[in-house]
Amino acid sequence: MQEIPHDPGLDNSLAFLNEAYTFIPERCARYESDVFTTRLLSSTVYCVSGAEAARMFYTPGRFTRNGAMPPTTLRLLQDKNSVQTLDGEPHRHRKQMFMDLVTPARRKSLVAIAEQEWRRGIDRWANEDEIVLLDAVREVLCRAACNWSGVPLDDEEATERSREFGAMIDGAASFGPRVAKGLWLRRRTERWARRLIERVRSGELAPEANSALATIAQHEDLEGQRLDQSTAAVELINMLRPVVAVARFITCSALALYEHPEARKYLVSGDEYARRHFAQEVRRFYPFFPCIGGRVREPFEWRGHRFEQGEWVLLDIYGTNHDPRIWNEPQAFRPQRFAEQEVDAYSFISQGGGDLYRGHRCPGEGVAVDLIEVALNMLTTGMTYEIPYQDMTVDPREMPAAPRERFRMRKVRARD
Repeated sequence: MQEIPHDPGLDNSLAFLNEAYTFIPERCARYESDVFTTRLLSSTVYCVSGAEAARMFYTPGRFTRNGAMPPTTLRLLQDKNSVQTLDGEPHRHRKQMFMDLVTPARRKSLVAIAEQEWRRGIDRWANEDEIVLLDAVREVLCRAACNWSGVPLDDEEATERSREFGAMIDGAASFGPRVAKGLWLRRRTERWARRLIERVRSGELAPEANSALATIAQHEDLEGQRLDQSTAAVELINMLRPVVAVARFITCSALALYEHPEARKYLVSGDEYARRHFAQEVRRFYPFFPCIGGRVREPFEWRGHRFEQGEWVLLDIYGTNHDPRIWNEPQAFRPQRFAEQEVDAYSFISQGGGDLYRGHRCPGEGVAVDLIEVALNMLTTGMTYEIPYQDMTVDPREMPAAPRERFRMRKVRARD
């Protein structure tokens, strides 16, 4: 049995919060190992990093997400009985529902709606002295997601819902006031979502048959039973909230355009793939969550070590996306790297890895890329704006990360 390094300390939870994205990769470098153990939340956890670790982690059926994240994180991001908490055939059946909602044709429809909402947003922003891009784009994406999903939403609700979804995302990897705020606002969102499901099932509301709202409201499990109202509401939120979450990548896209002029030149070079390469580099370079957890379902061996049922494993997302064994100059922002090298489902894991249909990889990954591309087009050709002096620092201790002042803009105007 191979000796696995152990990171000393009775509990390193505080160190994890303080170091966030660098906690796992720096220790892997220190111990010269892709796996080490430590203590977090009073439990022993295996921390693993790199493409081989991702391949191990995403072997179908090997891990469950149940019990693999703090309860508050589960509550804010997925909640009980959601697709991510299922395993085996029930998981594949529920996930197929989501995959059917993000087909290429459906994604194309969302892109068109998102472009319309961006233009409407730019018109609104033109009447303001200054906007905070992260907040403004959250509302744009909330409006687009609800329109696309068949969810009715007036102007007042758009502001409320985008604030609620944003609070869930902000609090997911935090402790203290941000968690409390996220949980409080989520309860309000769930009441709203349950009412929508009830209205569809009663016939009071009739969204298009292929919309997310209609599909989720009528979805049946493997036994032919419709999801209970609370679970259906949770899955509707799980369709909408990830779209709003893309606002963080879009804010980082604006930051990249500002801080990396050579990359901006590449983006506007006219290459038909440049926008996609830029979007992918944003997802690789700028961190969202540092890691993802799993609990071993059945014992297995990896690197000469036997992992027992129930043991806790954290896969290093940030470190894998910045691994010098995979990426040349990983700390440089270079969109063209995606034209120069091939990546697979285990080396590029911004929203999970492995097989999209059989595993727990995010079904909305393609949606995220599409929406970043829409934003890049708007930020470079669809609008003009000024960037006031501000702190552009991305705090490595904040999860998920964003520029400290959320990227303020002034004098926003539609480009003629």
